[in-house]
Amino acid sequence: MISAAVAAAAVGFVPVTAQAAGPSADPGRAATATSPAPAAGSAKDAAVRDLAAQQAKAKADATARSAASAGARQGEYFDVFMGAVNSNAHSVGLATSASTDLTNSFVAYDIDWGDGTIDREYGPAGTNVYVNHRYAEVGAHKITITATDTYHKVSATTTQDIVLDGSEFTPHTPTRLLDTRDGTGTGAPAGRPVAPYTTTRVKIAGNGGIPAGVTAVALNITATNASSGGHVIAYASGTKQPATSNVNFVAGQTVPNLAIVPVGEDGYVELANRSEGPVDLIADVTGYFTRSAASGYTSVKPSRLVDTRTGLGAAAGPVAGRTTFGVQVAGQGGLPAAGVTAVALNITATGPKGSGHLTAFPSGQQAPSTSSVNFTAGQTVANAVIVPVGPDGKINIRNGAWDPADVIVDVTGYYSADGKAAYLPMEPERRFDSRTGTWPLAGQDYHYETMWTSGRALEAVVLNLTVTNTQGSGHLAVAPDPSTVADRIAGKAVRPTPPDSSVLNWTKGATVSNLVQASTGTSGVVDIWNRGWEPTDLIVDIFGTYEKN
Repeated sequence: MISAAVAAAAVGFVPVTAQAAGPSADPGRAATATSPAPAAGSAKDAAVRDLAAQQAKAKADATARSAASAGARQGEYFDVFMGAVNSNAHSVGLATSASTDLTNSFVAYDIDWGDGTIDREYGPAGTNVYVNHRYAEVGAHKITITATDTYHKVSATTTQDIVLDGSEFTPHTPTRLLDTRDGTGTGAPAGRPVAPYTTTRVKIAGNGGIPAGVTAVALNITATNASSGGHVIAYASGTKQPATSNVNFVAGQTVPNLAIVPVGEDGYVELANRSEGPVDLIADVTGYFTRSAASGYTSVKPSRLVDTRTGLGAAAGPVAGRTTFGVQVAGQGGLPAAGVTAVALNITATGPKGSGHLTAFPSGQQAPSTSSVNFTAGQTVANAVIVPVGPDGKINIRNGAWDPADVIVDVTGYYSADGKAAYLPMEPERRFDSRTGTWPLAGQDYHYETMWTSGRALEAVVLNLTVTNTQGSGHLAVAPDPSTVADRIAGKAVRPTPPDSSVLNWTKGATVSNLVQASTGTSGVVDIWNRGWEPTDLIVDIFGTYEKN
């Protein structure tokens, strides 16, 4: 049975004429659509009343035709109705009902879901039947329902095409879509930074080889030449600006951060400058999501692939300026040896001798004119990236600075054709802010965040984590909690062990953000660790979920 909220959203209940027991229906009778979905709370009742009204009208039409026809007899009328609504990334909720003037009609509904699965449900005519179905693959499916009166053997059939809400990932060669410094990209006049408390638009669909119909995009957003402190908000064009943040910066700072941003119906995203001064913005794309089968996501236990300070995964010692080194991704850190199309990483630059940037890109290609991590001399800075993987299972990392820097690479997940989790964007939401009503996160302590799933099988959640009012240096680490919500209620929760990886680094007094694709493990609870020794305020924003099939 589907929930009241799902039933409420069911649309397009269309009557279909019987294929037996009497003459065909009046071809002039128009299909009737339901009213818009009612508010939550009375949702299911409203949907039932709406469907009942349709059935009553259809039956009244049939009775009127019957009375107008000499010698007409009972049993000429048998219609079936269907409404389907997507309830999550891989599932569809369905409501069906038959309407007839047959006496004591009991109906069998054969539901062909369009993926080789056929279910049978039963119910009296005029009574709504609710069913859920979970598909293995996202994309378009055709649902066919054949309703049969089990005694009179009268049948009617209806079909409906649906497209699941879940999206899968397609890697894209790192490409610059926006640079307000030189006017590159839609909405970016040459040499014109984004004015205070205004927005600039970035064309996604149909730009840089990205197709129409994209639902979300992976953008590395960089703020530079800022004249005052503030933050950037990325969101879908045509939607309300959310009360979340993606990139935080101070005057004179160059700061990148990965964002997975829903794309508006017009194919654009908006970038808002929430500061009192102008700021230049850069946006580089590394992939996009569509409602069709491509690459699904699989999370892995965070692990370290590269640390040039110790010689792990690369030559020991800082990476020389203007040089590139390769990183074996496939077969490492819990990833399969083949089939990986893109990888989710956290790349950290530490101990740089000068200012510059790192660029991550697939092996076998020339280094693009994009950036993944920006740094200044002596700074330790991390940034999440999604990098397409070359045919040899490797990626490359280039130090674009003139001076050497050490590089650390941690893996959190990967995309592949066999990946079972599809992405479901959501309205950005602030889940936690220690500045409002709680205490700062103490040193060597953790905050756990419970991810309400409403029956969904989550693989991971997309979070943006921000630390501010930092009282010392440190870093964040993120991992699934071994204890479930039920364990905590029962007093059986155990203190988890923090992972060895890092997702965000800071110094005293800094405000720093980073995107994290956090595995929910088997508990549905995510731990966020302060691995520094001094307290810090923590902000947690959520942007979407990866749902398994």
